[in-house]
This record gives sequence, structure tokens and C-alpha cells, in this order.
Amino acid sequence: MGHDVVDDYRAARRALGVVPQELVFDPFFSVRETLRIQSGYFGLTRNDDWIDEILHHLDLTAKADVNMRSLSGGMKRRVLVGQALVHRPPVIVLDEPTAGVDVELRQSLWAFIRKLNASGHTVILTTHYLEEAEALCGRIAMLKAGRVVALDTKQALLSRFSGLTVRVIAHDIPPSWRERVVRRTGDVWHIGIERYADLEGLLAAMRSAGIDIQELALAETDLEQVFLRIMRAEPAKAAA
Repeated sequence: MGHDVVDDYRAARRALGVVPQELVFDPFFSVRETLRIQSGYFGLTRNDDWIDEILHHLDLTAKADVNMRSLSGGMKRRVLVGQALVHRPPVIVLDEPTAGVDVELRQSLWAFIRKLNASGHTVILTTHYLEEAEALCGRIAMLKAGRVVALDTKQALLSRFSGLTVRVIAHDIPPSWRERVVRRTGDVWHIGIERYADLEGLLAAMRSAGIDIQELALAETDLEQVFLRIMRAEPAKAAA
């Protein structure tokens, strides 16, 4: 945002809102008092209209006068999001904001994050939920051992490994197909194929090897498969 974080630290901090991963809160205040105090750190007063709007979007209106100690973990996390927004920062950092929250809250937070982004806020999201990154993020960075190993738009990352994935439940698969295995969990095999015609070859090989298929499903490549392929490819690139 053009601010020096040392010489112009007040403006730099005012431009940034952070939602930490840990649940950090003051147990002596209500939700509304917490947001008013947070506003005061940035020199803001009489901004109850904006606080009311935040409470509404985070579904906290009914909890506005409830002490922070009485809230569930998911509700406390909503308050953390509210604290990051009270001073209307143009850049918001969300460090795993949906970790440990229920599905309903996750969906409502997703909707609110989309609205913030659409209204002009830059949102930096750290997440271990790849479906969350795929649903929300326009640009995605993948980290391994503290190093960026991929950084591109979602579509570019998906197109890098375009194709289909066959999910097969069986006790084994033919040796000739094992190099195509994207991942395996017990008897669940995820096998990459380039076109639908390859599926016929897989079924023929399974039949020829006498392997019974308990279940089979076909899906397009998703971000999780891209992530696993990139992570597996990195050691070879580093060695080269």
C-alpha cells in the first residue's frame, strides 16, 4: 500500500487487519465492548453503525452484549474477524479463519469473505482446506519447507495437470498402472488418466489381473490433486 512499516508504521498498521489462528480474547468484556476497544486502538470513536453492520454480517447481533467468556469457539472466531475489520483496512490477512469451526459458520464466513473481496478489500488467506482455497482464491501460492513452489491463478494451476482422476476401491491395481497413482489411502486408489478412453484400458487390465473392483468413480482434476503432484515433483527438481 506504499507505506514504510518502520517510518510510517501507523499508516501501515491502519491498512492491515489480521485474524490470528489462535483464539485470543479479553475475557472481561462483551462482544460490542471488544469491538469498540479495538476501534480505539486506531483512533476511531462513534463508529457503532459500522460495528452493527459487522455484527450483522457475522451473525453476532444476538451476542453483542454477551461476555466473551460465554461464547463458543466458533463465535469467538467470528469476533476475531470483526476485530480485524473495525478500522476498515484495505488488506485483510486471515490465518486459517475456519479451523475447527462447524460447516454452517464456514459457509457464512466464506460468503462474508467474498463480499469483502468484491467490495475492494485484498484478502490474504492461509488455509489447509484446499477446497476453501479453490472456492475463494483467485491466485494461489503453495509452500513447502518455507519456500514457494507454485504461484499462479487457480485456472493456470488446474490446467497444468489437466485430465481426469479415477477413484477405485480395490485390494490392488495392475503394476503397469501404479505410476499413474496420484494418491492412495488403504484400498482407495486415485489414478490419473488423460482421456475417457484410458478408462477402458484400466478396466481391461483390472479384469485381466483378476482384481475385483468394489467401487469406481470418475472426476476432473481438482486443486488437491494438483497440490499433491507439485509436492511430489519438488524433490526431483531440487536435486536437479
